[in-house]
Amino acid sequence: MDLGLKDRVYIVTGATRGLGNATARALAADGAKVIITGRDEKAVTEAAAELGQDALGVAADNADPGAAQRLVDTARERFGRLDGILISVGGPPPGFVADNTDDQWQTAFESVFLGAVRLARTTAAALGEGGAIGFVLSGSVHEPIAGLTISNGLRPGLAGFAKSLADELGPRGIRVVGVLPARIDTDRVRELDALSGDAEAARTANEARIPLRRYGTPEEFGRTAAFLLSPAASYLTGIMVPVDGGFRSGF
Repeated sequence: MDLGLKDRVYIVTGATRGLGNATARALAADGAKVIITGRDEKAVTEAAAELGQDALGVAADNADPGAAQRLVDTARERFGRLDGILISVGGPPPGFVADNTDDQWQTAFESVFLGAVRLARTTAAALGEGGAIGFVLSGSVHEPIAGLTISNGLRPGLAGFAKSLADELGPRGIRVVGVLPARIDTDRVRELDALSGDAEAARTANEARIPLRRYGTPEEFGRTAAFLLSPAASYLTGIMVPVDGGFRSGF
């Protein structure tokens, strides 16, 4: 299938590794031009170089109030247009209610929630008909995950914002989608498995609860996200798409 991505331009945040990087790779493989971000300048430069000449790395923190406009301006200056964004950010610190501090909550709110809102709002102002905004969220949008209290608190609210944004931007022909990963084989998930004290046993137990009986790969997530951002998904908006091997029990 031709996704219609050739020469379209996307910003992908948090794309030096993991889900953001996998999505940037999928977009670039189908002919899109990408601006990728990460907080470490060396890492983001190297990641962009691996994607080829139609990729540009920009050191940026989602929590930085000036980052959103800088990224939009960079896309226009470098590639002459902007067609969408995938807003991805590293997960907040794990912990139960009694474990997480006010500082951890505040830092996570600035990056996971407010940073995403700002990026989406700024990008929306720059997009025309056919544009797309994607949020990397979590299965915690539908069901809390034990030991990830901060994520459980912030991700559902961001899903609500995404749905409101879809309603507001729909008349302009701009789509908004959420992508909900569960057990995807990334550094983040491996770190969470290790918190149990026995990473291998935790993985085995988690895989037993997944109908497909395995963790997903970043590439599987990236292909899904790239499709949702592409013109091929032109009648999909306001939806939350789980990429979880069937883990979620609800419809």
